[in-house]
Amino acid sequence: MSKNYKITLLPGDGIGGEIIQVAVAVLEAIAPKFDLSFQFEAALVGGAAIDATGQPLPSETLTVCQQSDAILLAAVGGHKWDTLPSELRPEQALLGLRAGLGLFANLRPAKVLPQLIDASSLKKEIVEGVDILVVRELTGGIYFGKPKGIFTDEHGMRRGVNTMAYTEPEIDRIAKVAYTAAMKRQGILCSVDKANVLEVSQLWRERVTNLAADYPNVKLSHMYVDNAAMQLLRYPKQFDVIVTGNLFGDILSDAAAMLTGSIGMLPSASLGEPNTPGVFEPVHGSAPDIAGKDLANPLAQVLSAAMMLRYGLNEAAAADYIETAVMQLLDSGKRTGDIMAVGCQQVGCQAMGAALLELLSSGL
Repeated sequence: MSKNYKITLLPGDGIGGEIIQVAVAVLEAIAPKFDLSFQFEAALVGGAAIDATGQPLPSETLTVCQQSDAILLAAVGGHKWDTLPSELRPEQALLGLRAGLGLFANLRPAKVLPQLIDASSLKKEIVEGVDILVVRELTGGIYFGKPKGIFTDEHGMRRGVNTMAYTEPEIDRIAKVAYTAAMKRQGILCSVDKANVLEVSQLWRERVTNLAADYPNVKLSHMYVDNAAMQLLRYPKQFDVIVTGNLFGDILSDAAAMLTGSIGMLPSASLGEPNTPGVFEPVHGSAPDIAGKDLANPLAQVLSAAMMLRYGLNEAAAADYIETAVMQLLDSGKRTGDIMAVGCQQVGCQAMGAALLELLSSGL
């Protein structure tokens, strides 16, 4: 019997509608091969939702997401909404989704593809073979800690405050996600903190260390965040899985992404407790400057759909099939503008999608 999955689509803003159409077409194309079926329902988010409802994450959208098996998100934001108060900015939708769905774990792969290795700003011998997974805690830490805000004291002096805080259960659950991921990869886990000066990091390091006995096949190390940033550039191949808090993970995952040479190729997954829907999205932005011009690279969105299959729906074989097709597509020399190289054929978003569908239909 065919397995049916309800997928909420959040095209969002900018190039979102263009790239998510390609991902949907890919999912529909591979569905019969793996005895799957998908029920797609689109909902408003980000700037598009602000224009329609006045809110970046309407309650209706969150309800639809909560009732789905997984959420495929494209991108939110754009210059049009830059002057809005911070609580009404499109990006607030992302925080609302994380909180509303309990998405505490963000998985950000940074894999240097051999076809695109020359696009990296680092030397080939530094980045060749790099395959890193950053596991970032997503619903705690400094972005959610209280108190927060800008306060005025009795002397009229304004003071900005954000609080970095983690409880033991919050640390334990993200560490378990990272240990489990490391077991499925090379068995190497690096926990990143700032335990030399931050008490919250001291607790973080203690809890991550205490869990090591439950994962004897994983080699655990610890690194201060400033050193980790340096090591990502000096010798990135030393890393397999990195686990860290919200703020440090935000910074390090973007640094790791640039090792690959193109942020337009990178997917991500945001996960909660088992049997709850996750959000799967490319790490790039909405690129309003190229929206509607058929210039966007849809492959990060397609790879996000593959992550959805792997981590959200437990359909690893279907995910492998899509990822193999993407590699073969790159082997063919077709490129969108962001990954264009000498000797390759530049194509637009729709043509890139059509070429990928042709590969999928050919049986690879």
